[in-house]
Amino acid sequence: MLPEGEVVPTIAEVLAEQGYKTGVVATSRITHATPAAYYGHTNDRDAEQVLAEQLVNSNLTVALGGGWRYFDPTQRSDGKDLISVAKENGFDYITTKQELMAYSGDKVLGLFSSSHMNSVTERTPAEPLLPEMTAKALEILSKDDAPFFVMIEGSQIDWEAHDNDVFGIWKETVEFDEAVKVALDFAKENPDTLVIVTADHETGGLGLSSGGYTMDLEMVRDYQKTTDWVVANSQDMEELKSNVKEYYGFDLSEEEVAYLESAKNKVDALGEITSARASIGWTTHDHTGALVPVFAFGPGAEEFVGIMDNTDLPRKIASLVGVELSYPLVNVPNN
Repeated sequence: MLPEGEVVPTIAEVLAEQGYKTGVVATSRITHATPAAYYGHTNDRDAEQVLAEQLVNSNLTVALGGGWRYFDPTQRSDGKDLISVAKENGFDYITTKQELMAYSGDKVLGLFSSSHMNSVTERTPAEPLLPEMTAKALEILSKDDAPFFVMIEGSQIDWEAHDNDVFGIWKETVEFDEAVKVALDFAKENPDTLVIVTADHETGGLGLSSGGYTMDLEMVRDYQKTTDWVVANSQDMEELKSNVKEYYGFDLSEEEVAYLESAKNKVDALGEITSARASIGWTTHDHTGALVPVFAFGPGAEEFVGIMDNTDLPRKIASLVGVELSYPLVNVPNN
């Protein structure tokens, strides 16, 4: 949707009109901002009830992630049964990892949690891992040798960076990397496949050292829990101190205890402490303006070299398949 409210087609919708199967995969709610950007049209990213209704009426073939609460009539404010609508529109509906791994159909809506899926370190046995969802999405979409487009997001890397949680961002990035490997292995077996890996922004301003030229990665390797888990499972400061000792391997100093006691956001504060202990620094708990990399593998990869605006990516993708995106462009001031 353009700033003036004009609805424009997404790259997934444009390709679907050309006969492509399309899909979205995420570890967030499937109605969250990034996955919804490929099928949804709203001027409010938080209008997830609206986005859920748009999803079940979309031309997607595969949608895998969390967030069944926006599809469940008992949890929606309007009482709409979007799961039934999805089934009427040809989707099979699944809710567990076991159902996903056994699935052999052609069109699926998989929602594995009420809200966002658990972080990779706390994922339940009923929730699939991102590489497992990636493999199944590729299996479904590539049936009959049909062309396809799929967006796969490691959603929670960003959230861990907001917390300045060096352990969490490490684990979430590894899970995403494993999903990328699944995609690259598929592309090697199917050489007409283009894989693009990028991000919508950087978060946190991560610096791999803090006040020097060394960092203690072995300390991070010994960390066992995310900062939000530790804070959520600490009823008071004494329990927090005990949990830090158990899951991070060090005793909080008096200064660190005082900082945590005074902090409005203890998750953020604990992230700063656990990072500083390993000589890892951050500049913010928010998004930054840093450039993000774009990696491409496969036919047309050479088109994704150099500095470009993020809106250039769908235009380049469309151009590679012989389609011109005709929606109006947003004018950027020259000054």
